Amino acid sequence: MGFVEDMQKHFQANCRAREYDAHFSKVHSVAWNCDGTRLASGSYDKTAVSFTLDRDRLSKDHTFRGHGDSVDQLCWHPKHPDLFVTASGDKTVQIWDARSRKSAASVATKGENINICWSPDGRTIAVGNKEDLVSFIDVKAHKVRTEEQFKFEVNEISWNKAGDLFFLTSGQGVLHILSYPDIKPVYQVNAHPANLICIEFDPTGRHFAVGGADALVSLWDLTEMVCMRTFSRLDWPIRTLSFSHDGQVLASASEDLVIDIASVETGERITEVSVESPTFTVAWHPKSYLLAFACDDKDKYDRDRDRGTIKLFGLPNDKSS
Repeated sequence: MGFVEDMQKHFQANCRAREYDAHFSKVHSVAWNCDGTRLASGSYDKTAVSFTLDRDRLSKDHTFRGHGDSVDQLCWHPKHPDLFVTASGDKTVQIWDARSRKSAASVATKGENINICWSPDGRTIAVGNKEDLVSFIDVKAHKVRTEEQFKFEVNEISWNKAGDLFFLTSGQGVLHILSYPDIKPVYQVNAHPANLICIEFDPTGRHFAVGGADALVSLWDLTEMVCMRTFSRLDWPIRTLSFSHDGQVLASASEDLVIDIASVETGERITEVSVESPTFTVAWHPKSYLLAFACDDKDKYDRDRDRGTIKLFGLPNDKSS
């Protein structure tokens, strides 16, 4: 039995998503820590929440309060399993310690923050705001070290796994690749004919994927910087992407009422996760085929109220050895 058939059988046997209450409003971001013991979420309700994972179950750990506006994106330290950072519209970045359950630092920025990422060496946090300004924060000093103002729409930012290149998806369908740390243009890739929304690197360092407003996902060879294939099963702009721990499976989601789960090697659909509303954040577990995601879900008794739930699909430890 081949990989795709094996995975199809696996997900067919474990096709129900488990749901957990997390927030009082819409969840904007979910992310696993580096060792997969914790999951964190950020919400429109101005809070972040951490969970502890016990096999296939989440236990709510703590609610982190301190932001004055929506928590739009978060990410964990690449090597420290207890530290994560949040970006908010309140013009601050907060670094949190899950052990002490409080803010380790608050860094003021110049605008409403919408995207954030942590450098692979853990020394720098990059945060982008609505005015296309990207600030690079020194993690030890808790201060903005440098800023770069871009003249194009910056939608998402990320370092490559080596940490020597910095990527920006733009509103013109162009992927901008800069050298790091000097932040000089290296490549401009005409990736899609429409706005580029999200970017994700596979954990093995071989590939990256880009999602666009044209409802396409493109898979790229990082060494050759060439497009290997596209995934075109969704009908709405691609909002979020995530590679599995081994780089063999790619999840993509949008306003479609399914999450597409595909083979990176062949492009074939492995399975799809049915959802009841648009999905704006997905994250594979760093050691197993366990997908966390959050939808724009509504309370069945009050359609004007977002529920703020997180869902898990799949099982841990089934393919991670």
